[in-house]
Amino acid sequence: MSEIEKVHCLIIGSGPAGYTAAIYASRANLKPVLYQGLQPGGQLTITTEVENYPGYPNGIMGPQMMVDFEQQAQRMGADIRWGMATKVDFSKHPYKVEIDEEKWIQADSVIIATGASAKWLGLESEQRLNGYGVSACAVCDGFFFKNQEVAIVGAGDTACEEALYLSKLCTNVHMLVRRSEMRASKVMQERVLKTPNIKVYWNSETLEVLGDKKVDSIKILNHATKEEIVVPVKAFFVAIGHQPNSALFNGILDMDDQGYLITKPGSSKTNIEGVFACGDVQDKIYRQAVTAAGSGCMAALDAERYLGEKGLH
Repeated sequence: MSEIEKVHCLIIGSGPAGYTAAIYASRANLKPVLYQGLQPGGQLTITTEVENYPGYPNGIMGPQMMVDFEQQAQRMGADIRWGMATKVDFSKHPYKVEIDEEKWIQADSVIIATGASAKWLGLESEQRLNGYGVSACAVCDGFFFKNQEVAIVGAGDTACEEALYLSKLCTNVHMLVRRSEMRASKVMQERVLKTPNIKVYWNSETLEVLGDKKVDSIKILNHATKEEIVVPVKAFFVAIGHQPNSALFNGILDMDDQGYLITKPGSSKTNIEGVFACGDVQDKIYRQAVTAAGSGCMAALDAERYLGEKGLH
């Protein structure tokens, strides 16, 4: 094994949470090293305009916003690198993290900001029109389709919440449910079914998202009647869940049944002292850029306090 590099504070992941942690850790003189992972900038790099992040009165494109975050972290002195964490050893302190299956880093503290990935249906057209009417976040992008017809696919509480949110902005919401029932809680189902401008399509599967440069309709198959129909819509929202990027920590860090890392209430602390988690890898409720950034700040402050108490800083 080649010589191990030693760092004070290692940050894994580079969305709003990771970059904010890097800004705060740099200002606290923790000399953080941040590895950007598979998707530098995280989920925001696959969105278009972001209008709900404070401080950008005219909105900003998601990828540009992440460039701004990265440049700010670098200006503060963060060491930002390409590369992906491929293995971790948290069995003894200082902790070890393998990068790109070839290099080991020894870290006094670790901040995990690996995020989550939206689950998709797996359609070619869905990926082609992603950002052009196809979205995995109604709260982020619903506003752009005010007073227009939209569709949403999903059957859980999140899908119901997002359909209700869209119903307040859009003329009609076409909600596609694969089976003859929803997974959502009874109260959420009742709200959806009582909302006059939400139309639920039971036993329905999306075959294709149609449109040349942007979404103009969707093709649906009804499994009960075997009928195919085309519904004109300007946007197609996918709300079939998110997958936290936490597989690397299986059997090492505490996580819930969906794989979200569990942090101690009111903190970013995991079950291993000196290992902190922030952003969407530990947040399945809010999942917004601003809340991720806030939790990245918490993680850096927690790491600074931990290193101070251990006499490592």
